[in-house]
Amino acid sequence: MTASASHSPAADTLSYEQAGVNYDLIDPLKVAAQRAAAATAGHLAGHGFSEVPASRGESAYVVDVGPFYLASIVECLGSKALVADEMKALTGKSYYAGIAQDTIAMAVNDLITVGATPLVVQAYWAAGGSDWFADAQRAQALVEGWKKACDVCGVAWGGGETPALAGIVESGRIDLAASCTGIINPKTRLSVGDALGAGDAIVLLSSSGIHANGLSLARKLVERLPQGYLTEIEPGLTYGEALLAPTTLYSPVTEALAKAGVTMHYCANITGHGWRKLLRHPSSLSYRIHSVPAVPPVLKFIQQHAKQDDREAYSTLNMGAGFALFVKAGDAERTVEIAKAQGVDAIVAGVVEASASKQVLIEPINVRFGDDDLQLR
Repeated sequence: MTASASHSPAADTLSYEQAGVNYDLIDPLKVAAQRAAAATAGHLAGHGFSEVPASRGESAYVVDVGPFYLASIVECLGSKALVADEMKALTGKSYYAGIAQDTIAMAVNDLITVGATPLVVQAYWAAGGSDWFADAQRAQALVEGWKKACDVCGVAWGGGETPALAGIVESGRIDLAASCTGIINPKTRLSVGDALGAGDAIVLLSSSGIHANGLSLARKLVERLPQGYLTEIEPGLTYGEALLAPTTLYSPVTEALAKAGVTMHYCANITGHGWRKLLRHPSSLSYRIHSVPAVPPVLKFIQQHAKQDDREAYSTLNMGAGFALFVKAGDAERTVEIAKAQGVDAIVAGVVEASASKQVLIEPINVRFGDDDLQLR
């Protein structure tokens, strides 16, 4: 059992595990799959290529094809579409343009962690039956939102698959996923942590809200709210609307950094596992956080009404930080400026230090995550 799992919440606390997601059960399968997958890497040699071993266990897989690297990733949206469906029933509005952006962001924001420029996105839209596509407003919003997100990222939409999976996907629902292929050129843009070390600065890019992780918890919380999704979290903003704020696309920032000559020593997409994702690199380093970003109102609301302490909240949700960049200390302020020029707020949040073991120390809230809190390899 991990340290986070052994943490004893109050009796009325609503945890991610109580909402139906237990990473202690999921992560061992991921580790087993990675080990089996690693045994297949030799097949690349038959084509004259090779893998980048350090990309195993990272957010995207990297192949050396000679003059450049290719990176690839596949990601699903998860359950955020269920919130869009419930809000459509309550308000009559379609939220699927934002849902489309969320789905692409799940793939693109992972792909760019290894230094890749996104090239091609493929769509996987699996409905519970053909009737799902009969709602022309919803279907068109999905198409338009998908295309717009591709334009923001400068990525080609190559194609996709739209199966009707009655009996597998629930009737009236849709399972959304995206795969993305990118190029790392020049090869010096590769970011798998080879240069990560003590003295590096930690720059955190702001999130737009919950993004697309923690939605099982957010949906479970509705049962505690007097007006459900229509409960106001602040004047004029309902809980449902706040949950559906589209996930920030971070590739414009990483591309701008590359053009400015800022080298990323490492990156982490802060999605599932919350701030524990700062522990992703295998090196024994300490990540000391001296400043935390402002927490979006919807995440404050979730933490308050789920009665979570800071440790539980920061181990599950992004809490205002959607993406982490590890750069040379001398590049930290310039990284913040470049991010802001792309419309994404950012702060210099901390520093990497030498350590006997991996740990994240979030000093402003007195929370520590150790090596046992994240097992992804």
